[in-house]
Amino acid sequence: MKIVLSTLNSRYTHSSLALRYIYANLNEFQTNAKILEFNINDSLQSVAEKLLNENPDIIGLGTYIWNASQIRELIHILKKVSPETTVVLGGPEVSHEPFRVDYSDADYIIQGEGDLAFYQLCKEIKISKKTKQKTQIIKQTMPNLKELKLPYEFYSDDDIKNRYIYVEISRGCPFECEFCLSSMDERVRTFNIEQTLDEFQKLWNRGARAFKFVDRTFNINIKTANIILDFFLEKEPPYFAHFEVIPDHFPASLKEKIQKFPHGALQLEIGIQTLNLDVANNISRNLKLDKIKQNIEFLEKDTSAHIHLDLIVGLPGESLESFGKNLDELVRLSSCEIQIGILKKLSGTYINRHDIDFGMVYSDYPPYDILKNDLLSFKDIQIMKRFARFWDLTYNSGNFKNSVKLIWQNGSVFENFYKFSAWIYSQTDSTYKISLLRLGELMFTYLKEVKKLEAEVISKLMLKDMMKLKGRSVPYYLKEYAEGFNIEAKKGTSGFNKRQH
Repeated sequence: MKIVLSTLNSRYTHSSLALRYIYANLNEFQTNAKILEFNINDSLQSVAEKLLNENPDIIGLGTYIWNASQIRELIHILKKVSPETTVVLGGPEVSHEPFRVDYSDADYIIQGEGDLAFYQLCKEIKISKKTKQKTQIIKQTMPNLKELKLPYEFYSDDDIKNRYIYVEISRGCPFECEFCLSSMDERVRTFNIEQTLDEFQKLWNRGARAFKFVDRTFNINIKTANIILDFFLEKEPPYFAHFEVIPDHFPASLKEKIQKFPHGALQLEIGIQTLNLDVANNISRNLKLDKIKQNIEFLEKDTSAHIHLDLIVGLPGESLESFGKNLDELVRLSSCEIQIGILKKLSGTYINRHDIDFGMVYSDYPPYDILKNDLLSFKDIQIMKRFARFWDLTYNSGNFKNSVKLIWQNGSVFENFYKFSAWIYSQTDSTYKISLLRLGELMFTYLKEVKKLEAEVISKLMLKDMMKLKGRSVPYYLKEYAEGFNIEAKKGTSGFNKRQH
């Protein structure tokens, strides 16, 4: 029996940890099994062709919010061309009902963690050759993590060279944030730490230097977190480790270790979501504001860690004014990346209990984002989507690290950037395919003509930002201000003029 495990990753540089867990636990079926990964930009007919070229009896597909619609179309193609091939779905997108994408062309859907369930299903399929009339849903209980065979040897040398290596030391989350699927599993389960570290060491020996931990609450268990940090601190840089952490739990031992990491080696993703206590209470999120602010200031001032903070637009009870205060406060506390997301209503989460009281209206199509509520109109949401995109391009990108601050100098970050994002959209009528050269020109024009700032002041900071990489040519709109500026640029057209966001 031939088996192909596949998914559509959101980017080429991503890899699927889930597929490798399933492959690792296929036992006697592993010999005739294969992993084939694609991304959401690939032609689905070409993907189907490559999958069917393996002549599989079973195709297992990982289904997520970013590939939900494409997986539906892919199943349709597969079953049209090869109806005898059994298609099995698994992953977060199909683990909770209601399904808002029609997956009725699939033969089986595994709900829950499929590490062992997929193997059991393969055994049953091999024994039974019955033809099914409709999709069969299999609800799976959570496996004992210490009994799972670990997947890390199944990252290929090409994966290690070209992709992120995803790893984990635990699953689950003790918190009950109503917008998050992790809140469905209220306890944290851990893997055998010694066995896991042995596998990490093997990855390291093979050349892996970029590790992205998918644990929802890496620092919930400080003893284990310190063991993992020690693993990296004992290594010779360069390396990169990414962790998702809770913001109010940084005891002295953890702080001491974080301070030891060199620049560029450690990235911490912190889900703030809101700083409004009333809004946090609406979504069952426990906020210890004093601790959060203290820890962000510590990370900003006393460590070399790269910090990534998250805020959400559209939470029940959160007005634009409240969101703006959140953003102003985070920028005051830190110069780190601040990711602005739009609230999504995922099947299985408890956020739906607010639909009537707060007038929450969501799209029924992936990614199921909010369209409006009692405080934010549809137009408000659209404006904030553009706000978030331009924030990414200017603030989060790092391309305008110094000059972007001129937009809000001596005023509210949110209010001033809100005006800037509205102006820049009026000039482009788009948030995509804006070159870095064009984006810089727009910012220069806005600061000079709308904010009425001195061109010399603007150009000094923009040149400092834009010429930090060798080989860039001076943008034409800054050339008259570049005399005397220390520039080490190569002659001719540089990559600066070609780079696209």
